[in-house]
Formats: sequence, structure tokens, C-alpha cells
Amino acid sequence: MSSTRLPRSLRRTAVATTSAALAAVLLAACGGGGSGSGASAGGPVHIKVWAWYPDFKQVVDQFNKTHKDVQVDWVQAGVGQDEYTKLKTALKAGQGAPDVVMLEFQELPTIQLTKGLLDMGKYGANADKGNYVSWAWNQASDGDHVYAIPVDGGPMAMMYRADLFKKYNLKVPTTWAEFKEEAVKLHKADPNAYLTDFGSDETAAGWRQGLMWQAGSRPYTYSASKLPNIGINLNDAGAKKVYDYWGDLVKNKLVDTTSYATTDFYNGLSTGKYATYIAAGWGPGYLSSVAKKTAGQWRVAPLPQWTAGGNDQGDWGGSSFAVTTQTQHPKEATEVARELFGTSEAAWKIGIDQAYLFPLSSPILNGAYFKQKKYDFFGGQQINSVFVPAANTIGSFDWSPFQDFAYNTDTSEVGKALQGQTDWSAVNDNVQNQVTSYASKQGFKVSK
Repeated sequence: MSSTRLPRSLRRTAVATTSAALAAVLLAACGGGGSGSGASAGGPVHIKVWAWYPDFKQVVDQFNKTHKDVQVDWVQAGVGQDEYTKLKTALKAGQGAPDVVMLEFQELPTIQLTKGLLDMGKYGANADKGNYVSWAWNQASDGDHVYAIPVDGGPMAMMYRADLFKKYNLKVPTTWAEFKEEAVKLHKADPNAYLTDFGSDETAAGWRQGLMWQAGSRPYTYSASKLPNIGINLNDAGAKKVYDYWGDLVKNKLVDTTSYATTDFYNGLSTGKYATYIAAGWGPGYLSSVAKKTAGQWRVAPLPQWTAGGNDQGDWGGSSFAVTTQTQHPKEATEVARELFGTSEAAWKIGIDQAYLFPLSSPILNGAYFKQKKYDFFGGQQINSVFVPAANTIGSFDWSPFQDFAYNTDTSEVGKALQGQTDWSAVNDNVQNQVTSYASKQGFKVSK
């Protein structure tokens, strides 16, 4: 789950890590301890968990029912950046952090950089490596060091209105070239309709990154064990390909540019203004909540490819459980992080049915219950037969310890291109220059 997940937390705000703090960490590599949750005399160890998953209470109840020596005390400490701000404040103060915390993948390097995350590899977490898709496990670990346990992800696909495709005689595109052709055909037939909306605002920064991921872009080469070295290549061929393509669609008014964080966008999904929604594996839950009157009219197809017959995939969003260095019960906290969802069929049935989580646990992901589940909103289609193969073929990807700055910079440059203040071909170069400069000033040794 992402804090950009819609509509529960449709926003991205700047992370509260200061330049001075980053520089201090890089120079001193300082860590911090603190107080964790306790246990009653002779009773179970209580582990405090911060998480914002929908219907999470049922998952907690399931865990507590099946564990005698460890019990979870759940706190909803905020969604996305609200939670992260509280976490960073607590870590800086040396007290007040939970034992276990829900973190999106792109946030892990930032929190780990401040020495706020426990290495769960010391407490048996490496035994879980084979239970998760490799790209997700790699984002949560560094060699034998395990800083988080993957929970859900966001493999991307194309949701489309089958009734509108039939009405306008549109072909379901399998390539991005065909996508443009169908966009021309639809907008010509109905000037008020668009094949899709380009996510240009900050809430869609992860969406744009996911499309670049699919195009082969690998903007960072980063490993906590190799600090202060980091590779930054935000203007590689894949990134430029994506912005050249979408910039062309925007300039020719073939796609809309309404902000994802607006009522107009929600309405566009339900009124027929948009014939497709390029989204993540959690997108069906969002779509069914904001476009209820279109139930039964949507279908899911694979993400269009750059090359006919290709099988390249990208991800938008994803979350994990990490243990903070303030816990007084590292063994029990690691157990909670590993087993709240893990491979528990009972917990995942709640996550899948009630919260639309997309499992990264391979036994659940590839199990019959998830793959063959039919969704009434999508006309009874087994939509995970599209999302699951995508999840299993996503390539590895590194995030940076200053992801929010990079997202903010990208959004700003995209905004300038939308307003005609800069050419789309310059967006990636401008982002590269600004992020590289920022990283260097924080004490990182940058290479391309």
C-alpha cells in the first residue's frame, strides 16, 4: 500500500528530514536507542504497532488469537507522511517510537539512514527470503541485513471501460503506440472524452516512477552498506522515453491533465470522461469506491508494452513492516513483523477481501484463492490473472534516501512543462541536475 493510494491518502508531502540531519548521519553514522513496549509480569510481551491498513483491527485480532506469548497493541498514528513525521520526531527524541511500524518501500532508505530500523536478520528474518517476490525482498534488505518484511505492492496494469471501448469501437491496446492510436480515435469521436488522465501532480509521482520502471529506468544505485556512495541517473533512456511519450500526448491534447488529488479526477472515472485508468494492484479497491455507478463495466488488461510481445512491468506503491531500534523486545517485534501477515491465509483473506491489499508473499500471491478470485465490479473477471504475472516479473529497483525531494523536484519540472515554461525533453535533465546537487550537499558521493 502506498501513501499515494487513493483516496485514503491521496497526497505526497515533503519528508521532514533536514539537510543538517542527513549530513550528520553520513558523517557520524550515529544511532539511537529508546524505550519500547513492555509486558505484564508473567504475561505476554506487548508489541506496539503503527499501521494504517484498512480493516487492520481484524488482522491484529487474528494474530492475537493465534499467539500466546506475544500480543499486538495497534495504534493508528496517521497515514503516510503524517505517520512518518511522528516517527522521525520520536526517533530523533530517542523515545516514543513504536516497536513495529508500517513503511512504504520508498521510505525505507530514509528511515534506515538515520539508524532507526533494526536489522531483523539477527533475529531470524532471513528465513523468510524465499516467501517473497525477489524485487520486494531486495528493497527491504541489504545482503543478510533485513530492515523490513514486505506486505503489499502495486504491480501496474490498465483498467478500462469495456462499454466505452465497445461504443467507440476501440481496440484494447497492447503497446504504447496502439495506446496513442486509440487516444486519437476516442478524442476525435468525443472531444470531451480522453483515453486516460496523465498523473501530473505530486500525488502521482509514484505513478510516473512506475511507468519509468517499466521502461527500464533505474534512477538509483543505492545500498546502505556502501554509504556514502550512491548512483543517480534520473535522465536515463527509460525516463526520457516516458516523458517524451506522455509529453507528446499532453501537447496534442490526447490525454487529460487533471490532478489526481481532485474531485474532478474522481468524477472523470465515473462519468466516462476517462476510458482507462492505468493503476496498481490496489487500484481496483480505489476505483470501486469512487466509481460505484460504473460497476460491472470495467475490465483489466496488461500494461501496454514499448515493444510488441514484450513483458516489462513496473510497480506503483508498496508497503512493509519494520522494527524500530527503540524496541526493547527485538525478538518478539521481529516475530510480529514477520507474522502479522506473512503467509497467514486467515490474515491475508482479510487483507484481500476487505482492504484490497496486493500480497507480495509468494504462497498467497500465487495461490488459487487470490489468482482465481472473481470481482463483480469488473464483470466477474479474475483480474488477478493479469496482476499476478506482472508482480512475478517486475525487475529489481533501488530507492534513494531522499525520495521525497526527488519526487517534489520531478513534480515541479513536470508542472513547468505542462505550463509551457520548459520543454518536455528537458524535464529529466533538470531533475537529474537538481537531485544530484542536493545529494552532494548532503554528503553523498554521487556517481552516475
